[in-house]
Amino acid sequence: MATGANNGNITHELNYVTTNRFYVEIDSSIAASFAECTGLSVQIKKNIFQEGGVNDQQRIYLGHTEFADITLKRGFTDHPGFWNWMNAVFDEQKKTSRRNVNILIFNQAGETMMSWTLIGAIPITWKTPALQADGKAVAIEELTLAYEGLQIARATGGGISVVRNQKTGYFVSS
Repeated sequence: MATGANNGNITHELNYVTTNRFYVEIDSSIAASFAECTGLSVQIKKNIFQEGGVNDQQRIYLGHTEFADITLKRGFTDHPGFWNWMNAVFDEQKKTSRRNVNILIFNQAGETMMSWTLIGAIPITWKTPALQADGKAVAIEELTLAYEGLQIARATGGGISVVRNQKTGYFVSS
């Protein structure tokens, strides 16, 4: 829907984006080029109660929020970055294994249109591709992340900066 015209230029109220232009930042730096990002979703559990004598309605009370795990896929490389992160999770002495991950999506002009910040993300699965002597497919590495919270912003930069409060353990916007 056109909302105005200046010197023949038409501006649009909605600026559509395509799903093929995205980047992933880990700790505010571009981590890698990914071919696919799946599973980004939130579900709020609901509790349904029936009220005695009311047969045509139900009462719904909201419960806890659950964030689905996301899976990132990319062409396999010789850079051990994701394995190193996964390996840091094994070492219980390290408290730095949780990181903030920004997923940034761009429009066709290269402008950041939306960012999803996975707060306190931690790798829970790392997979190598199947090794087949007669295979011809590109080797794909998979990294699955669980996370403690999600923030969504319409950003012009690198997503949202979120840090862990040392006293409470919760992640907060800085």
